[in-house]
Amino acid sequence: MNQERLQQFGRIALCAVTCTGSLVGAHAQGSHESDLRMAGATRGQVDPDPQPAMSRPSTLIAQAGASSPTPEPSARPSGPEPVGQAPEQRKPDVAQLFEQPGVLTPKGKFVFEPSFQYAYSTSNRVVLVGYTIIPAIVIGLIDVREVKRTSITATLAGRYGLGNRAEMEFRLPYVLRNDDTVGRPLATGAASDTAFNAKGHDIGDIELVGRYQLNDGGADKPYFISSLRFKTRTGKDPFEVNTEGITGLQDELPTGSGFYGLQPALTVLYPSDPAVLFGTVSYLHSFARDNVTALNNNTPTFIGKVAPGGVIGVNFGMGLALNEKSSFSIGYEHSLVLHTKVNGQVPAGNVRLQLGTLLLGFSHRLSEKQTVSFSLGAGLTSDTPNVTLTFRLPMTL
Repeated sequence: MNQERLQQFGRIALCAVTCTGSLVGAHAQGSHESDLRMAGATRGQVDPDPQPAMSRPSTLIAQAGASSPTPEPSARPSGPEPVGQAPEQRKPDVAQLFEQPGVLTPKGKFVFEPSFQYAYSTSNRVVLVGYTIIPAIVIGLIDVREVKRTSITATLAGRYGLGNRAEMEFRLPYVLRNDDTVGRPLATGAASDTAFNAKGHDIGDIELVGRYQLNDGGADKPYFISSLRFKTRTGKDPFEVNTEGITGLQDELPTGSGFYGLQPALTVLYPSDPAVLFGTVSYLHSFARDNVTALNNNTPTFIGKVAPGGVIGVNFGMGLALNEKSSFSIGYEHSLVLHTKVNGQVPAGNVRLQLGTLLLGFSHRLSEKQTVSFSLGAGLTSDTPNVTLTFRLPMTL
């Protein structure tokens, strides 16, 4: 397997942490915000990542390192050449093994990567607020809701090779969110559904990622790559938007998590021509905030200390070369979102989330410096977005 192809598949696994981390956080935010409102608060997203996290399909990085030099042709013997002698054959570059390989961005190279992600999810819930006389009779409010969430994220990312084994990445997202909620409070005698709509668009949480290749690897030898992602809270804070007391819905949707986060990860790449096997394990820690105040009915409400739950992530998959320009990848990503705590206690109704996503990706090289890639994610658990579409266009400058 040539070095260029290995870099292409390696990017599949590396994007799983950063690219789908935001996706995991976006869904975790929607699920936990209602839990925190039950405790008199609104909770931010736990991200992300799924970024995600494979969300993020393969991209092609410029070839790092040069192919082995072509041997000098041997001197021809004097005299006539025997009839029928086969001409000397050159071994193609794609079949050559490379020395001191690097699967990250080559030293001194800069890769600019614009991307576009669309996510859609639906959920149905029945909320009982009251008490039960017998199992068949409930005194109180029965709130039936159907929530449809749409999220669009446009991201500008840049990667720079610090060396043949190290790179830095900067990600600047812009988030557009739209929630449509249809509900009917049955216990109040409502005869028809009531629709609510909330929107939000602003800059998201800026991220900074560092990666380092731990070993040389090679044919039938795995590559180990460590990474560390730092997530800021530059997006619109979920505690800054107002929540209606009657409906429990937000007037405006936040675009950020409201918490700083740090995510270490370890990625393993195993080349097996014509495929590359890959897998990643990661953990996202979101730092707690003290003296948090939320807006309820446009009135500041003191909450106290909020500590988002950690996110344990694992993904694995395989990339397969279709030809010299095109490749196909398939993988699975699973994230476990742990409990959020408010003032050291888990709010009533707060549960752990299981996010499972099946991902299919396709990548095509347009030129030596430009690649286009597309991926489709299908949610396999009830807590995961139904569908996720991602488009990327990495360019080596």
